[in-house]
Amino acid sequence: MHCWRGLEDIPEGWGRSVVTIGSYDGVHRGHQLIIGRAVERARELGVPSVVVTFDPHPSEVVRPGTHPPLLAPHDRRAELMAGLGVDAVLILPFTAAFSQLSPADFITRVLVDKLHAKLVIEGPNFRFGHRAAGNVTFLAELGPTYDYETEVIDLYVSGDAGGGEPFSSTLTRRLIAEGDVAGAAEILGRPHRVEGVVVRGAQRGRELGFPTANVETLPHTAIPADGVYAGWLTVDGEAMPAAISVGTNPQFDGVERTVEAYAIDRVGLDLYGLHVAVDFLAYVRGMLKFESIDDLIVAMADDVKRSGELIAAYERA
Repeated sequence: MHCWRGLEDIPEGWGRSVVTIGSYDGVHRGHQLIIGRAVERARELGVPSVVVTFDPHPSEVVRPGTHPPLLAPHDRRAELMAGLGVDAVLILPFTAAFSQLSPADFITRVLVDKLHAKLVIEGPNFRFGHRAAGNVTFLAELGPTYDYETEVIDLYVSGDAGGGEPFSSTLTRRLIAEGDVAGAAEILGRPHRVEGVVVRGAQRGRELGFPTANVETLPHTAIPADGVYAGWLTVDGEAMPAAISVGTNPQFDGVERTVEAYAIDRVGLDLYGLHVAVDFLAYVRGMLKFESIDDLIVAMADDVKRSGELIAAYERA
């Protein structure tokens, strides 16, 4: 799969394509409907499929300080899109100047001049251009002028997550912030993942018999509510069952919020400096301060046991 970071990266002579545009943060099940349809139609038409997305999130440029927590970094989104069969991802730098493009200019500069769109597929609420003035109606109206068609796909999926609310990135972020990682997984179609580099912490887990990987997460990452979770710690493609702690370590009056993962029954791991992924499967308990260190150790042992049981049940299902 091609991954382009800017219009200038698109090869000269790039032909017609089927295009879909959006932030697609998380590539959740609603997004998968639109992207999957773009891939399907591209194959029918015998042209490549292209997903256009933005970096940073447009809200950070239009309203600085409002960047939403991210469900997936761009390389992870590209990986997920590649799994759906996408041929190319175009990550457009979203700058103040770019935000001033009118909807018509956006269409000509991106869809027509560079991607030579034959078909554009979007959800019903797609907005683009300066002040988000463009919509799918306007997109379709300009189609005959520039020789492309427009197809609107209902991306709304619902289930038990969020009490039946339509699936969305906003709902997913809310559930993660509440610690409902199982609900978030229903929307995403997989467990929520947090990535980062393993750094040295206070090493208290090692002293207590449960050495953890202290993950320095990427900026703006959507991190679950404080608590203990069952999931996986993935290193170099190997997913290891893990008990995961999120919080400030109240037992030791900590102030810095961290994500720490203990790889169950793994001994002698040296992960410092490595990029790892932590997948959140299920909530185990809230973050507590115990009467004594001995009580904490007992609780940690129970956390590991419970996490192992939840992971084993999931893998058997």
